[in-house]
Amino acid sequence: MRSLILCALSLCLVPITAQAGTVAVHVVDAAGKPVSDAVITIYPTAGVPKRPIRFPWTNEVMQKNIAFNPRTLIVPVGATVAFPNQDKVRHHVYSFSKPARFELKLFGKDQTRSYTFTTPGAVALGCNIHDQMSGFIKVVDTPFAGKTNGSGDALIPAVTGGAARVIIWHPALRAKSNEIIVPVQVPDTGTLTRRLQIATR
Repeated sequence: MRSLILCALSLCLVPITAQAGTVAVHVVDAAGKPVSDAVITIYPTAGVPKRPIRFPWTNEVMQKNIAFNPRTLIVPVGATVAFPNQDKVRHHVYSFSKPARFELKLFGKDQTRSYTFTTPGAVALGCNIHDQMSGFIKVVDTPFAGKTNGSGDALIPAVTGGAARVIIWHPALRAKSNEIIVPVQVPDTGTLTRRLQIATR
C-alpha cells in the first residue's frame, strides 16, 4: 500500500506538458505571388508562455553593400540589436518610429553601434547618409514569431494548442498599421496550414 501511495505521489509531481502544434503559413499578394519578409506573430487565447523570449537568429542588422541585412529583423522586447558597419563608407542609422526613436550617429567600417528596443511594434530604419537604405525591426512580445522566406512560407513550431490570433505584418500591406489579424484554431499536435492573401501597395 505504501509503495502505491508513493507511486501516486510521484505521478502527481510529473509536470503536465502543454499540447502544441505547428503553424505553417503561406503568404501571397493579390496576384498570387509569394510575399517575402512578412512577419507572422501568433497570440494564443490561453496566453503566451511566461518565460524569456529567444529566437534562433542573431539580434543584428548589418550594413553591407549600402543596405540593411537582414532587411527585416524580428526581436523580442528588451533585445539589444547590434548595427555593425561592413561598408567602406560611414553610416548614420536612425528611426523616427513611435516604438523606438533613436540615432546612431556616423560610424565607419568595422565599427558597431547598438540600441535596446523596449516597446513592441514596427520600427522603420533609415540612413541619414544614404536615402536608398531602408529596413525594419519588428519588436514582439510573443515567442511564436517568424517571417516568410522568398517562397512566401513561414513555419512556427511548438505553438500552444487552441484558439489563437495570427497577425501578419508587412511594410507594404494595405491595412491599418500594415497588419491584419486572422483567427485560427491551432491543433494540439500536427500542423495547421494556412494560405493567406494580402493586399500590398
